[in-house]
Amino acid sequence: MELNGKVTLITGAASGIGYEICKHFVAAGGRVVIADLHLDAARAAASALADAKTATAVGMDVANEDQVAAGVKQAIATFGRIDVLVSNAGIQIVHPIEEFPFGEWKRLLAIHLDGAFLTTKACLKHMYQRNSGAIIYMGSVHSYEASPLKAAYVAAKHGIVGLMRTVAKEGAKHNVRANVICPGFVRTPLVDKQIPEQAKELGISEERVIKEVMLGETVDKEFTTVADVADVALMLAAFKTNALTGQSVIVSHGWHMN
Repeated sequence: MELNGKVTLITGAASGIGYEICKHFVAAGGRVVIADLHLDAARAAASALADAKTATAVGMDVANEDQVAAGVKQAIATFGRIDVLVSNAGIQIVHPIEEFPFGEWKRLLAIHLDGAFLTTKACLKHMYQRNSGAIIYMGSVHSYEASPLKAAYVAAKHGIVGLMRTVAKEGAKHNVRANVICPGFVRTPLVDKQIPEQAKELGISEERVIKEVMLGETVDKEFTTVADVADVALMLAAFKTNALTGQSVIVSHGWHMN
């Protein structure tokens, strides 16, 4: 599928899944705005990926309304439009509920849910003006499942699905589609960080965390890859009609099945 010059703002895009989506979108003829909390990393990613006519970088704390507005304004100034938003920025924090610090609960929800809301709000008005657009949220299998130690993450990812469905309803009259990708465990630094944390909290070995907790419900005991997720993001961004909106695409090696 081809993007034919479409401009995509991708948050949390300097590394991991976000960066892989950038690579796929540029290869498909798109232009990308790499938004990341760390501006230097975003600039390095943009420089490594393509030239200034194809990729640009903005610094953005997605939980800060002023920074989101400034980043979207910069994207419009650079490329003149935003056709696609990929709301990808996220973190993981694990604790049992009775020990979960309230400050960490609020920080995780702010990045996942507030960030999705604020970037959506900032981009929608530009999409509505063009009577066209696509918003892709990064959910998780935890948008539908629950795991111990992840109360904040599970709550946030469930919330993403509700936001997506509302955007799909409201955006329909403006030809704006909204969908969510729900990956299983993807072997990124975010997941690697969880392995020893969960081993400690659950009192099991790191090997058991991988085999039983992370991959135990998959059909083949394989991690989802960043390329798997980016392939689905490209399909959703390039889809040509409003037939595909309000949907969750689960990419999890069969961990969760609809």
